[in-house]
Amino acid sequence: MTFPYTVDRILGDRSFAEIGHPGLTVSDAGRGLLAVAGTHDFSDHPTVGVYDSATLSCRALVRCRDHVRAMAFHPTLPLLAVGTGTYDGGYFFCGELLLLDLATGTSVSAFEDAPGRQVLELEWLDAQRLRVLTAPPDDHQDEAAHTHGHAAVVRRTDWAAVPPGSVTADDLAGPRIPAARPDGRADAYRTVTALGPNWEPRLAVAAVEELADGRVLAALGGVRLECRLPTGERAWAVPDVEGGREIAVTGDGSAAWVSVVRRDRQPPQTVVRLSLVDGAELDRIDTSAPVSLVSGEAGEPTLVPAGYRIGGVPVAAPHPLRIRRSERPFFLSFTKRRGARRSDPGAPWVATAARRPGRAGGPAETSTWRVRRLFPLSWVPGEEHVGGPGVAAGDGSLIHAGRVFRQRHEPVDSFVVRREAADGTPRWIFRTDRSATALDADEHTAFVAYDDGEIVALDLADGTVRWQHRLTLGHVSAIPTALTVTGAGRLLVGTRDGRVLVCHPRT
Repeated sequence: MTFPYTVDRILGDRSFAEIGHPGLTVSDAGRGLLAVAGTHDFSDHPTVGVYDSATLSCRALVRCRDHVRAMAFHPTLPLLAVGTGTYDGGYFFCGELLLLDLATGTSVSAFEDAPGRQVLELEWLDAQRLRVLTAPPDDHQDEAAHTHGHAAVVRRTDWAAVPPGSVTADDLAGPRIPAARPDGRADAYRTVTALGPNWEPRLAVAAVEELADGRVLAALGGVRLECRLPTGERAWAVPDVEGGREIAVTGDGSAAWVSVVRRDRQPPQTVVRLSLVDGAELDRIDTSAPVSLVSGEAGEPTLVPAGYRIGGVPVAAPHPLRIRRSERPFFLSFTKRRGARRSDPGAPWVATAARRPGRAGGPAETSTWRVRRLFPLSWVPGEEHVGGPGVAAGDGSLIHAGRVFRQRHEPVDSFVVRREAADGTPRWIFRTDRSATALDADEHTAFVAYDDGEIVALDLADGTVRWQHRLTLGHVSAIPTALTVTGAGRLLVGTRDGRVLVCHPRT
């Protein structure tokens, strides 16, 4: 369907925007191409972009399951071989051989089984033969597996027509030789910096908001909060080792509270109040347990629980429920099952708590409130649901995304549901096989961003699809990671590669 919005501006645009932190580069001087592999935030799913060396425009893009270890352009075909792999920390060396078609932008995973093999080196010997150096399958009673590999030459008549899963273990059998694991990050940084003077490693946008005067706020990896003028120019930015996660603008519009999660540190989370004049820190709260920062209809920020306790130790929930623009706070409360293991947090319920003023100038905290459980997160007996992003409708009902809990290799079962706030009865349910990354709504439409690059607009009355659009910038897809509907009827869309799209309705 046609996207009824037009991208008016791209904030945070720059050279090599798609790849995050560069980790490896390979060039093809004859065709004027440069392949760059990079990583985003703390993700284990890197990106490979193929660029025109002269214009730096992105020609093709592929997102990988594991770290990129090797790349090689085919000598005659418009094809890039990408070798990935990682050690699972206890036994196996897993990875993929990806074949990226530069003409179509599509790719196939060539190894026959899902775990695959860790690829260490790739070299085209000619148009039909590819030398592949892989790590041993595992390190069981084999310490040298971390310093050696198996060299094989895989032959195919037409590499552009190789089917998925057609490179077998027999194809990869070869003599064992010493195999270094070089780190290409320093060289990659030098290459992209020399070619793209405006390059900077912006990471995934976690939250976006627009102020009444047209300024745009964004929290993203490596940046606690940044402020951009209506012209798109960056007014100021507050750097941070990990970056901001959530934004709640104060009612008077003079400051914003930003949540910052600390991995493996104490306190586990910090919430800071920053001046919107220059980003100066005005106040902070160090929390003893995981929280989410949300803003109600009146603009007053609230801290709601975003985890549970195991043996008295607070643990962050991997998928908390976060309801925006609600007059009262909603969050997940976990109920221990009879006979459950100590490490089992229990079944999640949607809960609320009576609002009362917080400390002067700070968000109201629910940790000392009397919590009232409303209804189970799952409305289907026997199904276990996990939380996701959501928003409160004007009548108080809840529109939120989530997933049905599945085992690791089972397909994703995702949903968006509109529920009565009193008892959780669904008004409508929209199901798909992708995970929602962000959600917001106006009075007529719920907008849902997905981890495969699609934005879906659902009719707020019945949940039917009004339109769906694959988010693209130039010739390649982008992954939306944050989405906010502004009062002017616009969409602000933050992306996995650190850009913010200002989208206006088509007229």
